[in-house]
Amino acid sequence: MNKKVNNTGASLRISNDVLTKIAEVAATEIRGVASEGEHLVICDKNMAQFTGKIMPQSPVKAVLKNDAVEVTISIVVLQGFKAENVARSVQESVKSAIQNMAGISVSKVNVKIADIMLSKSAD
Repeated sequence: MNKKVNNTGASLRISNDVLTKIAEVAATEIRGVASEGEHLVICDKNMAQFTGKIMPQSPVKAVLKNDAVEVTISIVVLQGFKAENVARSVQESVKSAIQNMAGISVSKVNVKIADIMLSKSAD
């Protein structure tokens, strides 16, 4: 998906990869979301042996529908944070970031809580 913006005869294309990166960075800025730098923590095949869950390669998908983007993002919530509040904050942050940085309307931000990251206890 490419969003083409054409205001003055010139065109600007915003790729799907840019939209998903904006969403991912916005989500990592929320307290309670497990992240490593600017990247969301996701469950991979190695983690699946412990959790029994395998997530898609990218935790973010963006689809353009009727000149607005619909985002679906999978997150891992840190132990001790209320998942509902974290998800709501992610929705607001992602929507605001895409609208401000790309100038594209956001119709919906779906947040999937893929897992809870438990803190390691001292032995």
